[in-house]
Amino acid sequence: MATSEEPFRPHRVAVLAMDGLLPFELGIPHRIFDRPKDRLRRPLYEVVTCSIRPPGPVRTDSDFDVMVANGPETLATADTVIVPASYEFGPVYEDGVLTPELAAALAHIRPGTRLASICTGVYVLAAAGYLDGRPATTHWADAERLQRLFPQIKVDPNVLYVDDGDVLTSAGVAAGIDLCLHMLRRDHGSAVANAVARRTVVPPHREGGQAQYIRRPVPEPQLATTTTARAWALGRLHEPIQLRDMAEQESMSVRTFTRRFREEVGISPGQWLTQQRVEHARHLLESTDRSVDQIARDAGFGTAQSMRQHLQSALGVTPTSYRRTFRTGSGITG
Repeated sequence: MATSEEPFRPHRVAVLAMDGLLPFELGIPHRIFDRPKDRLRRPLYEVVTCSIRPPGPVRTDSDFDVMVANGPETLATADTVIVPASYEFGPVYEDGVLTPELAAALAHIRPGTRLASICTGVYVLAAAGYLDGRPATTHWADAERLQRLFPQIKVDPNVLYVDDGDVLTSAGVAAGIDLCLHMLRRDHGSAVANAVARRTVVPPHREGGQAQYIRRPVPEPQLATTTTARAWALGRLHEPIQLRDMAEQESMSVRTFTRRFREEVGISPGQWLTQQRVEHARHLLESTDRSVDQIARDAGFGTAQSMRQHLQSALGVTPTSYRRTFRTGSGITG
């Protein structure tokens, strides 16, 4: 955060537009990051679009081009670079290698710049070596190919996005919204991200991952879902909740319930329950004056030590540090 001696400068997001781009994905970062402002109504982000060539038209996959006013040198000024998908990555997609033109453009990126991709934009980051030895994701239909082309990457086809600190990747198309909201939440807290999500008319956080969108070769019978159990659990996060208790809400055996839950949500009931408790704890830390001990009880962790361990694992910070950073009242809005 800038001090009184430092001039205010918004976080600069550069969106890399390449031939064959999908207009929907190109617009996602602008829609999410253009909204938030600080207490003085100054934009928290500046979003700019740039090309790998000098300013000019860039082809889309639709019946129109987009006129991009910035060339690759803009990447040198970015705090975050986002690479949307394209249907014309050529050697990047086919062979996993950068074209000389693209390599020259990416060379402008400064060390320490946060990098992100939407859908198959991950191929650009992968071909540039940014994902070597790291976890990543992409559209579920491309996950197997990405893993085959880049065996050094730990590809997870089931999640909506992967946050590996300074490099983030998302699944296909609308998952770019989830990714950008996550980055906004990470930068400025849940309240700001939730406000932007409401204005965008999308959920601030979608449950589950890509598993729920994958078309199965043979559709399964439409059995009872686990929706009732999840709603039941969300209403009593402060209480001890056993797996058998959730299964009973759907009149299922524990084994059947666990299988159905994974199919619908993409993770185990225990993992989901921990996620919900972490999110509830985050909300309470941001919006209430309750003590850390009380929040730990209210969120269902039981003890402050347990909550501290879970927040440290999920967010990389302690409850006290999180509250100090994201406490509502900073004047930042969406």
